[in-house]
Amino acid sequence: MTTAAGVYPPLESRPLKDTICLFDVDETLTKARRTVKPEMLELLSRLRHKCAIGYVGGSNFVKQQEQLGSSTVDVTTLFDFCFPENGLVAFRMGKPLASNSFIQWLGEEKYQELADFCLRYISNLKLPKKRGTFVEFRNGMINVSPIGRNASVEERNEYEVYDKQHNIRKDFVEALKKEFPDYGLTFSIGGQISFDVFPTGWDKTYALQHVEAEKNISGAEYKNIHFFGDKCFVGGNDHEIYEDPRTIGHSVVDPDDTMKQLKEIFDL
Repeated sequence: MTTAAGVYPPLESRPLKDTICLFDVDETLTKARRTVKPEMLELLSRLRHKCAIGYVGGSNFVKQQEQLGSSTVDVTTLFDFCFPENGLVAFRMGKPLASNSFIQWLGEEKYQELADFCLRYISNLKLPKKRGTFVEFRNGMINVSPIGRNASVEERNEYEVYDKQHNIRKDFVEALKKEFPDYGLTFSIGGQISFDVFPTGWDKTYALQHVEAEKNISGAEYKNIHFFGDKCFVGGNDHEIYEDPRTIGHSVVDPDDTMKQLKEIFDL
């Protein structure tokens, strides 16, 4: 893949060198599981000439490459920082940083108990449709989807409406909290069709340690950490980083709203 490295000022030399903008992916930079629009990439490029930028998403790197990059452009060239899986996997200026593992933290026995419970619970759900990949194992978490991650865009949209009416994911999360109160896990609803399960503290604030470490690498100290996300409510997967005292939180409703707010805040 081609690279865009070298066309932006060094991090410590940006006009707003004490500022970084971090973005959720689904419904913030792109529509849910859709590809990014050219006008969003163009705006982000202009912003990157002013300050550092990065994304913090719950999905794995492969999905974020599909949504934000292309067959010829590596997503790590489009952002200074890339934080798949809430930062459990991380890239700085295209280079990988240290990662962490959910399975090592939880252990195989507990993981299987958790996965088995999820699959049993889903088997007893009556939904308009069920597809495939109900429990997706990731490096830093598991992602649980009652309809299944193989659902089409139309099926995702249909499920989202059904879920809002019947609280499928909310009730599922409550059942997991009751069943595994001593596992030290956080359950976070995000996107249209699923929720994430990860160790408490491994939410999107996990990525902030990489941002804070930058002062010891390039000398850029980020005193203004702007975060943009659409699931900033309690229980949403953007809530913790949105509310974190280290960040300036911006709640958005969709990518168009993100672009509107960026233009207003940074005079783009």
